[in-house]
Amino acid sequence: MSTGTAMWEIALRKQLRHGASRFELDVHFASDAQRVVLHGPSGAGKTQTLRMISGIVTPDAGRLTVAGRVLFDSDAGVSLSPQERRLAYVFQDYALFPHLTVRQNIAFANSKGWRNPSRASANARVDEWIARFHLQALVDHFPHQISGGQRQRTALARALVNEPAALLLDEPFAALDRHLREQLRQELLELQTQLRLPMLLITHDDEDMAELAEQVVHLAAGRVSSGNEPDSATVRRPLAARVGAAPATPAPAPPSTAAPAIPG
Repeated sequence: MSTGTAMWEIALRKQLRHGASRFELDVHFASDAQRVVLHGPSGAGKTQTLRMISGIVTPDAGRLTVAGRVLFDSDAGVSLSPQERRLAYVFQDYALFPHLTVRQNIAFANSKGWRNPSRASANARVDEWIARFHLQALVDHFPHQISGGQRQRTALARALVNEPAALLLDEPFAALDRHLREQLRQELLELQTQLRLPMLLITHDDEDMAELAEQVVHLAAGRVSSGNEPDSATVRRPLAARVGAAPATPAPAPPSTAAPAIPG
């Protein structure tokens, strides 16, 4: 693990409660990779970790820096709001507004206040991202009128329209068929490479991990799992690897653990 100048430095703790159930997150890792994948079984704490990074959930304690910028430090009293962090978040279900068109959904991220943007409003940055994701023919459609892949492209355009400091994605391809997953994986990889935008992605899928990860962080039961390497919690993919090539062999999967009452 790198320290000091790492792209991602994460040391966050949170105890989650649901009735009599308790689930403790204690996630520590550092990485200088542009593309990091959080990988692990259901209930490992991946989504809750992403929510703490984004600022949606406040950790009980710890420190978080992205690209050298301190976003959270409990000892120093630093806790930036989600807006101040400028981290784009693409939810697993995309979280598009059902009553807004494709254009309005994308423009909403670029608007001030809580008023819905006009269906006819002109915005060069919105137009740019509509064109980048080939959504021009769909700008007046509502989310229920477009395909899963088109909804994902709309969610990505909305996330990127404000030029975020990093991109967080929670199982972005989970609802798509195999062919579309492969296509959108390639599009995301090309986009991230062009923008040089730090990206942290959650997945259960080994192909997502093989094709997108520069570094993999394995989570199990709320903690980083190091497999059989006590001094290394991550596995770096060879820099020479390309999409479609055989991935580096990851650390052995952690022993099967019953999913906690509070899923992550």
